[in-house]
Amino acid sequence: MPKKSTKTTEPEIIEHKALIPQPIIEEMQESYLDYAMSVIISRALPDVRDGLKPVHRRILYAMWTIGLKSTAKFRKSATVVGEVLGKYHPHGDTAVYDSMVRLAQDFNMRYLLVNGQGNFGSVDGDPAAAMRYTEAKMQKIAEEMLFDIEKNTVDFIPNYDGSHKEPTVMPARLPNLLLNGTVGIAVGMATTIAPHNLTELCDGIIHLADNPKAEVEDLIKFVKGPDFPTGGEIFDVKEIARTYATGKGSVVIRGICEIQEDKGGKFRIIVSELPYQVNKATLIEKMADLVKDKKLDGIKDIRDESNREGMRIVIELKKDTYPKKILNKLYKMTQLQTTFHSNMLALVEGGLQPRVLTLKMILEEFIAHRKEVVKRRTEFELKEAEERAHILAGLKIALDNIDAVIKLIKKSKDKEIARLGLMKKFKLTERQAIAILEMKLQQLANLEAQKITDELKEKKELIKNLKAILASPAKMLTIIKNELKEIKEKFGDERRTKINAHAVGEFTQEDLVPKETVMVMVTKDGYIKRLPADTFKTQSRGGKGVIGLATKEEDIVEHFFTTNTHADVLFFTSKGRVFEIKAYEIPASSRTAKGQSLANFLQLGPEEQVKGMLPMEDLGDFKHLFFATRNGIVKRVDIEKFQKIRKSGLIAIKLKENDSLRWVKPTTGKDHIMMVTSDGQAIRFKEENIRVMGRGASGVRGIRLKKNDRIIGMDVIEQGRATTNEQLLVVMKNGFGKRTGLSAYKVQGRGGSGIKTAKVTDKTGGIDSAFIVSAKLEQEDLIIISEKGQVIRLPLKSVNTLGRATQGVRLMRFKEKSDQVASVTFI
Repeated sequence: MPKKSTKTTEPEIIEHKALIPQPIIEEMQESYLDYAMSVIISRALPDVRDGLKPVHRRILYAMWTIGLKSTAKFRKSATVVGEVLGKYHPHGDTAVYDSMVRLAQDFNMRYLLVNGQGNFGSVDGDPAAAMRYTEAKMQKIAEEMLFDIEKNTVDFIPNYDGSHKEPTVMPARLPNLLLNGTVGIAVGMATTIAPHNLTELCDGIIHLADNPKAEVEDLIKFVKGPDFPTGGEIFDVKEIARTYATGKGSVVIRGICEIQEDKGGKFRIIVSELPYQVNKATLIEKMADLVKDKKLDGIKDIRDESNREGMRIVIELKKDTYPKKILNKLYKMTQLQTTFHSNMLALVEGGLQPRVLTLKMILEEFIAHRKEVVKRRTEFELKEAEERAHILAGLKIALDNIDAVIKLIKKSKDKEIARLGLMKKFKLTERQAIAILEMKLQQLANLEAQKITDELKEKKELIKNLKAILASPAKMLTIIKNELKEIKEKFGDERRTKINAHAVGEFTQEDLVPKETVMVMVTKDGYIKRLPADTFKTQSRGGKGVIGLATKEEDIVEHFFTTNTHADVLFFTSKGRVFEIKAYEIPASSRTAKGQSLANFLQLGPEEQVKGMLPMEDLGDFKHLFFATRNGIVKRVDIEKFQKIRKSGLIAIKLKENDSLRWVKPTTGKDHIMMVTSDGQAIRFKEENIRVMGRGASGVRGIRLKKNDRIIGMDVIEQGRATTNEQLLVVMKNGFGKRTGLSAYKVQGRGGSGIKTAKVTDKTGGIDSAFIVSAKLEQEDLIIISEKGQVIRLPLKSVNTLGRATQGVRLMRFKEKSDQVASVTFI
């Protein structure tokens, strides 16, 4: 048996590091701060230089490295996600795939960076298909983010396990931070930046590069405001400027809607564009809930008719509703109107410091980044050129001394001795000597030798140019501007989002609209448009004219007047209400266009039509508005009663049954009134005979009408104008007309039957229109429009002056026998 050892075993001594007591509050503060900074810098906030968060940067870099460029074949999205997870992004696959999906969604990204094939979600909130089903590759514009990355233009750092390297930032030829915007929630801070238009950004950056002292006021002339991928309309340039100047602010976005009228006279609202990041399905569901809960009356049906061609939501309205009022409620109660709050927070100082930035600061940071990229790229190309030139210089020496070189190599015992011999005899560097030893025999040919000489000359010229760039900040800036111009040319497009200069509810834009004379044309069915004053050329009396507009079936032109674009226009309806809009708010259209429904501008009721319009310019000495109805009722109201008319309209006159308001004219208080009927009767009386009434009054009788007769014209004979210089112009239904001196019409009391003003026959037709005109007609033209849309413009002086009881002369011939005069005006 082995003897037991008598040696005692000493206990093992284990050294412990000293434990330092730490208050739990301080420990939690430090740990939480470390976590917060990690989230801020490594996850949630974009870098101001390339506008990307780390996950997006890694997705694009992974696609670049595996060759998934715009010209490559599509590959499964799972391939990209696996590449990103395995090499660069130590997080969940869902986070990576969701981020990649957003880069491929045209309703989220103004300029797509990923070209997705398959189901990548929808504006209805539908999720993308699983990554094993979808495919992806880079968009052409995304390649601009990575060009020159292989030329040491940016720093690389080890990935999470040290097995690969990844870029800290992209070279980014695109101002991507503003281009596509971003949304990110970090710890204690958040960023929200709106997308913008590439063309505008390029112009703004080029302007800032040329004018470093330019302020935000100058830059917003180029970068006009956010440009959302879903279009819409944003309001208030003052708020946009405030956002750009401070880095914080908000803009109101509205969807694009149009009120249309169908053949049955019913209205519907068509939504063609939504505010940014509004879920279409949720919006429609909200509308339906409001209708169901009786919070929104007047809607009969809501349909989603959207397809690949574009957005289209149809809201059918009930017959007894005000379409404009319903639309305003939709703006107020649904996401058809939203507010986009901007907080332009991004990482600066190499991606280490979060800071709220102004528009100018963002553009300055981009220019500084591009300067650094161009400098490093130039240095890289210079180093490569110098290295190649160095080798070529050695090869040229060898070619110039080719026999001696061959002899030395043949006598050398081995490659090493040959290298040393070449270096010593021809004073070459080691690299030059190695290059000579590796030179192929074919390079000894004359043409090959010449190629080396030419390449050396080319490299020397390149080196000279590259050094000149590095030595000149101005040349570097020129390169940056030229690259931006190239990108603008390749990828620039038109703005999608409309900009309304004023806040919601404000519709005055005189500073943006040129002051010019225009013609306004309105049809009987309520379609309106604005035309330049010179649209219709002057023609001879008796001509056929030209087509004035493309009316709807069975529609005719009813109103036609001239005004100024800056003038307020009052619209008086058949039900005695009055609305007010600016002339420039009336849509400008071509001569043959139908125009837009008045329901887009006025809150008209069921079966309510505009029957009178009055441009409120140059009203100087006028004190009253004089009203006349179809049945001969008249009223006089102070003009001050019609200032600041609310959008929902005001009562202008209280109408009796089966009557409608037809004419409204401004008066001085001492003028005479002329009224003419379709059967050829006319009455002239003093306006003083009608007392001044309130807006809600019904009025009194102006002329006594025979059965089936009606008023077709009312005009004012202004105080102080000699009656010998004024005439009554009448135009009849079948194209006849004449002028008659006012001296032929005696002043009567109001309410009488009047006297004969024209001989009405089957040949002439009833009187259609009547006006008071001046006898001095040198520069005045008459414009007549027929029910079929035929138009003629002729000098007013070409209309004959005849007596009261005559039938007049032919002014217009119709192309169709059934056609008649519909409306008359003069300029």
